[in-house]
Amino acid sequence: MDTPYRDYDVLAKWDTVSFDDRTREELTRRLHGGLERRFLTKEEFELLAAIVERLVPVFSDGVRPPIAHWIDGRLFQNFGEGFRYAGEPPMRESWRKGLAAIDAEARRFFAVSFTMLDASRKDATLRAIQKGDVDAALWRGLRPVLFFSHTLLKTIAGLAYAHPSAWSDIGFGGPASPRGYVRLGFNQRDPWEAEESR
Repeated sequence: MDTPYRDYDVLAKWDTVSFDDRTREELTRRLHGGLERRFLTKEEFELLAAIVERLVPVFSDGVRPPIAHWIDGRLFQNFGEGFRYAGEPPMRESWRKGLAAIDAEARRFFAVSFTMLDASRKDATLRAIQKGDVDAALWRGLRPVLFFSHTLLKTIAGLAYAHPSAWSDIGFGGPASPRGYVRLGFNQRDPWEAEESR
């Protein structure tokens, strides 16, 4: 994949004033830590990993972040956004019900588990859920479009773009602390920020 920032690597700033010890600690965790399954069952985790594979790009450096592991870690810690939509079950229950429903929808459409589908049928299943083309009984009170857009997709996208490979692809220089951003106007950049490749 060719990006406007193909010559940029945010991790080249590792030993500069752009990153402090706390930033390096967090980046080390994102790059190398937390890869054990602790909350989801083996089957739930494999299903989540198959869904993530269809929704998360491989970044230009060949990396696909370990999103399924990160979601499992958040569920283990019961770490969420601090709110839930009215009428929706608690976070852990929502994920379990949502994953089970996605698998049930795949079986309804194609008579096999989501993990057994080829890429095009996985995509067709996810598109149908996104549009609300579902059997409501399979969702056991969970609102499928809300789960897909505001729980599944929002979480996956947010975690994908928390990875340094994504930062490099979009030219993001990393957290504002400790260095800070000064030139905040349209089409302005600080001298240490990424420039588009020519």
